[in-house]
Amino acid sequence: MIVALNNKSNFTREEYKEYLKEIEKIYFRGKLILCPTYLNLTVETDVLLGAQDVSPFEDGAHTGEISAKQLSSIGVKYSIVGHSERRLNETEEELFNEIKRLLENNMTPILCIGERKVDREKGSTKAVIGNQLSSVVNYLTENERSNVIIAYEPVWAIGTGEIPTNDEIQEVISFIKSKLPNNKVLYGGSANEENIDELKKIEGIDGYLVGGLSLKPDKLQIFLDKLRQEE
Repeated sequence: MIVALNNKSNFTREEYKEYLKEIEKIYFRGKLILCPTYLNLTVETDVLLGAQDVSPFEDGAHTGEISAKQLSSIGVKYSIVGHSERRLNETEEELFNEIKRLLENNMTPILCIGERKVDREKGSTKAVIGNQLSSVVNYLTENERSNVIIAYEPVWAIGTGEIPTNDEIQEVISFIKSKLPNNKVLYGGSANEENIDELKKIEGIDGYLVGGLSLKPDKLQIFLDKLRQEE
């Protein structure tokens, strides 16, 4: 079971150090991946680290960009790619290049995909998801594909407290698995300690990507304890 923590744009350096003390106390038999801001990635810890984004470029004259090679050099093992809060400013080619740069540096991409509310209402969820998966399905080798984690996050559910029904989530997870049967698939979008008892009934979910919950170590521990009950 994988749980990735997306801190988004939270915590000053000192706040993060105090937060990290609590995260390091957490007990979880699965894989816990912490994705803080770039500012806080260099704080020493034994927790597995992921970045929230990565440059599509290699090293060079790209002001403001942070490359996969640089992230790898400080022990970062994972990176989120294509989160909906960034996807509007990135082309599919750029997202594909981000994935390639990560794989070239022996890092694991966590590719975020998900439909908008209007897409679901129009019945085009699978078409949108399929298009977002195309760079992985069509342009990576089989070995490369298997090293990409997919995170399904319905855009309309992120940070809203709303989530699709279990049947709706199951349908999308099954669709993703039909395209990428060897890949780990996470669910994100308002997953928390209150709804995890229902969410964990869904077959095929290999873990969760959490945002708001990641900021609350006490509630995160409850969430993880409930996950552990199914082992």
